[in-house]
Amino acid sequence: MMNDTFMQVTNPRYRPHFHVTASAGWINDPNGFVYFKGYYHIFYQYHPYSAEWGPMHWGHARSLDLVHWESLPIALTPEKPIAKNGIFSGSAIVKDDKLYLMYTGHHFGESGHDDDFYEDQNIAISEDGIHFKKYENNPVISMPPSDNTANFRDPKVWQQGDMYYVILGGQTKAEKVGRVLLYASKDLLNWTYEGAIAQADTADQEGYMWECPDIFSLEGQDVLLMSPQGIQPNHEKYLNLHQTGYMIGKLDVDTAQFERNAFVEIDHGHDFYASQTMLAPDGRRLMFGWMAMWESIMPEQADGWAGALTFPRELTIKDNHIYMNPVAELDQLRINGSKKAVPFTPNATEQLVLSEADSHEVQLQLKTDEDYTLKFMAENDAVLTLHYDHQANKLTIARSDRPDQRVGYVKSAAVMTLQLLIDRSSVEFFINDGETVFTERYYSEIHPNVVLDKINFADVQATTYELEKNTVKYKK
Repeated sequence: MMNDTFMQVTNPRYRPHFHVTASAGWINDPNGFVYFKGYYHIFYQYHPYSAEWGPMHWGHARSLDLVHWESLPIALTPEKPIAKNGIFSGSAIVKDDKLYLMYTGHHFGESGHDDDFYEDQNIAISEDGIHFKKYENNPVISMPPSDNTANFRDPKVWQQGDMYYVILGGQTKAEKVGRVLLYASKDLLNWTYEGAIAQADTADQEGYMWECPDIFSLEGQDVLLMSPQGIQPNHEKYLNLHQTGYMIGKLDVDTAQFERNAFVEIDHGHDFYASQTMLAPDGRRLMFGWMAMWESIMPEQADGWAGALTFPRELTIKDNHIYMNPVAELDQLRINGSKKAVPFTPNATEQLVLSEADSHEVQLQLKTDEDYTLKFMAENDAVLTLHYDHQANKLTIARSDRPDQRVGYVKSAAVMTLQLLIDRSSVEFFINDGETVFTERYYSEIHPNVVLDKINFADVQATTYELEKNTVKYKK
């Protein structure tokens, strides 16, 4: 029998200050990112009864400014029996001044085996953005096309003209490769299958399943964003268990075709998956991701919780490359008077140090004519290290608890910029205005010192900000 008591956090040692997470329990994929009646809403995959993955609910938070978040009651709960059902990922859309959630119902068979399941697509509706009623005639899409396996999930819905469209992650029966399916509707309730808009060439190269698909336009180009499962490592690429990335091309909804370029990873860190975007009222394309990865070691589980979302990011495109940066609202987190101009020194044997980094933003500008190393030092141990190889324009990130390393590249330039968002047990690195991004969790009960060494500090400009704490307010 499943425990029906909500989890409680027993130790705050790794709890983030300004990242969205649940009051306790497990979270993964962001869902239903939308703007409705003056608030940004973000939902997420949630298991409130333990710090382990379990039958999925939809947790919920909202914000006026993308920075200060208010947790709300659980939005969606699985059907009974909960142990055999789950509310998997999905998206949100506003229609007739109501908020519609479209989500995947995940249903296990009687055998109890992980591979004995089916998935369908469902609707829930709210007038106030807090209380949701499931559509009485669910599911609105009851089964996948005949040439698809049971893997059929994560609807991302949008309006185009007087029609509604939704894409779903799928998998071919014959080749067992990932693909994206397109459906069309006039009312969000009755859907017609249009076809598979894109498909992996091979499972090893592009994945056996495409999860959490998202499609949108940036500067006149269409971008298909998704999380392929099963791409095999290729030298310095695709080193996570699963990846998240994008393909740039052109979507034709009339022919259900997406002409696309090759897959490109969007975040090179150990801890980024299952992203979702929305179009903000001011026209920005904003994104959340899950700040974790399947099968990662999560020491916070011992404290009654697991998982967090990234800081919200703005996406832009330049030269067929997606750039990611923290949303501009970040400046609201900077505590007045905390801006500090770090003194420079020409003595290359000294170190540039930010002591006891807990809730900080760091901005650096460095000349790129030599290597440098940036370390997070807990006492005498480096828990996280970012190294720059100037000859290769190559960045390598390593963690003390992981034997593997992650690699990203930047274009050749005389000056490199770095922006770090540090939040107790996480850091997000934005290099060269978001050209390359690393998202990392790390675990140290001692707030580490951030140390930049082995560089000519006459060539460094550095600014730090202390950031506001406890920006997520949880319901009792």
